Amino acid sequence: MKKVEIQETKELKKLKEEASEFKKFISRGNVVDMAVGVIIGGAFGNIVTSLVQDMLMPLIGVVLGGLNFESLSIQVGSANIAYGSFIQTIVDFLIISFSIFVMIKVIEKLKRKQEAKEESQKTDEVLLLEEIRDLLKNTMKEEK
Repeated sequence: MKKVEIQETKELKKLKEEASEFKKFISRGNVVDMAVGVIIGGAFGNIVTSLVQDMLMPLIGVVLGGLNFESLSIQVGSANIAYGSFIQTIVDFLIISFSIFVMIKVIEKLKRKQEAKEESQKTDEVLLLEEIRDLLKNTMKEEK
């Protein structure tokens, strides 16, 4: 019986170590940020997919004379090759990629504006320190 208890203790210790490692892994900032990104990306993908399927593709179909990409296919022997679905997937990818590109450009522009605003709003302490720095520079030049 004691041998079984010792083995359970070793297994329990190993389990605790693995749980501790997992806790360290999952609580790192990168993993949490990545998880949030995946969730938001999935939701954004659904929005863009709806935009493509429900709004853009019907308009493209009207412009192209009622052509529906998803119904395009070729029968080769007993195999049905649905190349229209492939074309639709490519269009979805391009629109999603472009939407993400535009979104990132907007976020970068907002960040730059925020950084410029933060730089222009110097605190009293910073202004005082800059004044002291300038006075010290002038004093050092005069002594030379």
